[in-house]
Amino acid sequence: MSANGSPTGQQPTATYDSAFLKACRREPVPHTPVWFMRQAGRSLPEYHKVREGIPMLESCTRPELVAEITLQPVRRHNVDAAIYYSDIVVPLKAIGVDLDIKPGVGPVVAHPIRTRADLAQLRDLTPEDVSYVTEAVGLLTAELGPTPLIGFAGAPFTLASYLVEGGPSRTYENAKAMMYGDPELWADLLDRLADITGAFLEVQIEAGASAVQLFDSWAGALAPADYRRSVLPASAKVFDAVAGYGVPRIHFGVGTGELLKLMGEAGADVVGVDYRVPLDEAARRVGPGKALQGNLDPAVLFAGKDAVETKAREVLDAAAGLEGHVFNLGHGVMPSTDPDALTRLVEYVHTQTAR
Repeated sequence: MSANGSPTGQQPTATYDSAFLKACRREPVPHTPVWFMRQAGRSLPEYHKVREGIPMLESCTRPELVAEITLQPVRRHNVDAAIYYSDIVVPLKAIGVDLDIKPGVGPVVAHPIRTRADLAQLRDLTPEDVSYVTEAVGLLTAELGPTPLIGFAGAPFTLASYLVEGGPSRTYENAKAMMYGDPELWADLLDRLADITGAFLEVQIEAGASAVQLFDSWAGALAPADYRRSVLPASAKVFDAVAGYGVPRIHFGVGTGELLKLMGEAGADVVGVDYRVPLDEAARRVGPGKALQGNLDPAVLFAGKDAVETKAREVLDAAAGLEGHVFNLGHGVMPSTDPDALTRLVEYVHTQTAR
């Protein structure tokens, strides 16, 4: 956004006055906007129907399918924003990294990056590598109209952890061994991933995405000093790459209560907060000048309507003094969540916060 508050770059004017983008810009809103991480799929029967027999990574390369899955929760739940259906490893697959998403496991990398020679796997990403993304975003923005589309990417640290470990990890022993033991190689790895991630977000914004979210799913495994020294520069490079477009930039990680201020410093306009830190306390940690997103515990949705409303009210009360608040879960929608519980939650937040 320009200094006088007008849209700049690729900001789609149809979505500019939406509740979601207003909240991201810390402007007055008609109601608190709501969207859910992992709303595109997982818990929806219509998602499982259209994806039947189609591997995860293949589903991310079919524009019509991506558009349909992205739109499903908007139709069903009346959320205030769509999140582009993808996976954090899509740009890595697009540049030729030998990986696959194994059901019940997650991304598995055939040749983990452990040496400087292994960095050769990571060439620059071009728009041609992900032409299906451009096509899918075009289909979506035409269909969504005034509803914003949020672009999506994994942050350099989380991508690096998958690449170095070779798959999901609870200990991050190989990634941290490189970070501590060969800081130059680690810095070069994250810098290269920052370029790839920035390019991936640029493609989405150029095609019409109204905002972007950087997921650093594993950043909570880091101490603040290590994050500042070994991770923040790469995340900042990603945010800098898209700063000129004027679209809101959201930063989210899990278990990042100790990192909230630093995640804001990386360049986010909106800091996502998981369910472990109340939003008023999160605001104190982040400091002024940032909107916050969050942060209902996803497990609350299994507790029944009254409990959901009670806990949602607590989130709204904690957010009452914020400059900008986007209601979300404090992590992603769990696969066995009742979709009707999400629909009711959206309606409750809209009703309770109508101005």
